[in-house]
Amino acid sequence: MSLHGAALIPMVVLTGAASVLLAILLVRWWDRGPGRNRPRLPQGLESSLKPMVMLFRDGVLVDATPPARALLDRFSAPEGDWARLLQWIGPRFPDAIEALGRIDRLGRFESLGQSGSGSAALRLVAEGIDAGLLRITITDPQAEYAGIIVDSMSQQAMEEELDLLRRSLDQTPMLVWRQDAEERVTWANAAYLRRAEAQGDEPIGWPLPRLLESPRPVPGAGTRTRRASLNQNGAVSWYDCHSHHVGDQVMMFALPADAAVRAERSLREFVQTLTKTFADLPIGLAIFDRQRQLQLFNPALIDLTSLPTGFLTARPTLFDLLDKLRELRMVPEPKDFRSWRQQMSNLESAAATGHHVEEWSLPGGQTYRVTGRPHPDGAVAFLFEDITSEMSLTRKFRAEMSLGHNILDNIGEAVAVFSPEGQMAMTNQVYRDLWPAAPDSLGGALASWQAHAEAGPGFEALRARLAGSEGALRDTGLIKGPGGQLLGWSVTRLPGGRQMVRFRLPDPATQSDPAGQRLLTAGTAL
Repeated sequence: MSLHGAALIPMVVLTGAASVLLAILLVRWWDRGPGRNRPRLPQGLESSLKPMVMLFRDGVLVDATPPARALLDRFSAPEGDWARLLQWIGPRFPDAIEALGRIDRLGRFESLGQSGSGSAALRLVAEGIDAGLLRITITDPQAEYAGIIVDSMSQQAMEEELDLLRRSLDQTPMLVWRQDAEERVTWANAAYLRRAEAQGDEPIGWPLPRLLESPRPVPGAGTRTRRASLNQNGAVSWYDCHSHHVGDQVMMFALPADAAVRAERSLREFVQTLTKTFADLPIGLAIFDRQRQLQLFNPALIDLTSLPTGFLTARPTLFDLLDKLRELRMVPEPKDFRSWRQQMSNLESAAATGHHVEEWSLPGGQTYRVTGRPHPDGAVAFLFEDITSEMSLTRKFRAEMSLGHNILDNIGEAVAVFSPEGQMAMTNQVYRDLWPAAPDSLGGALASWQAHAEAGPGFEALRARLAGSEGALRDTGLIKGPGGQLLGWSVTRLPGGRQMVRFRLPDPATQSDPAGQRLLTAGTAL
């Protein structure tokens, strides 16, 4: 190689190096030029790396990073952003509230958070930059030296929520567990573990035993429910089991249902008692719902109305039942169909609004008492009672009473009966003709007798006898009546404390005999 060729080699090397360096500088200048497209971090990652810094001037937020603004937006305080910040700082940095009030003298304050655990422990730094200007910085101490800034507030919130969920599941009285595809228990809460430990004397192992036969949910069908029992040392506990798919596993929830089971058992026993009672009642019972369809009836209804059992079990409406009764001639004979329908409509409306009673005189000679009573939720109940014997007895009693009154009215004496309380219980026609006024009490009768009769020893003896005064031993005597005629009186005690007073005219010879007049004056008994 010639000397000239050897001298060109270093020049070529230097020229190449200079070209490479120039190319690198041009690439960097082009990348940093305005308007150039440069590779950037993903937006979510870039925002998560931003620090949480807030700048306040005299309690007013001047500037803040996006994570800091997101923190303040989580709270609502009408006093402003400073109050929102204190609302978040208070439970996490107990000593920060007092220190922030003295930040003008302290200049700088730093506190490590008391809330959270692990990497969720936060650090708060407050710095007084200028008069009235304060900078608040919230960081994660463990992330500072790793070269990144993590949103520790989110991590702390997740850990707090996780701790809350764990405590809630452990303190709940219901059993919660998870099963895999082979129905093995892969997780359970504290209540389930306590139940499993109480089932046997030996410590439980893994996998955990299954306590309840819970329902298997159908994929896509949502939650399924089933009631299951758990027998522990002879004591049976009931649970309402709910199952739900979570991925390829199943979450089970067993809610205590002992109270519901006891209530249902009591309700069944009560219904059975009512059913037996209704079956033994001699009164026909028919209960209709708010749509007026028959929901309940007893055997006495069939016996009283001769309605077919198949007809009643088909749950007819109220008007269908009344129409059937009309066909069987078990309702009062109507004048026409229209008036009968109106009468039945009135019966239904009266029974629905309040207590209603009717008496049906049937063509066959029976008499039924039909009672309508409203029930809750718009239902109505009808009771059919055969009162034929009662009505016959009432008619017989009324006939005997009428006969007794006729007998009293046709005897020749004036009769009045007083109750133990001194009320007028009965009089006959002769008494009403004799005495112009007929007061309804013993005191009123005595006043009337005194006003229309002549006072004397006979009347005083009558007053004393009716008043029950001591020493009044006379049951008979004489008084002068309203027309001046001589009347003989007598008082008779009746059962129940009643008293009967009779007035009778003496013989005509006694009326004209002067001796009789002397007896009247002396008040001597006849």
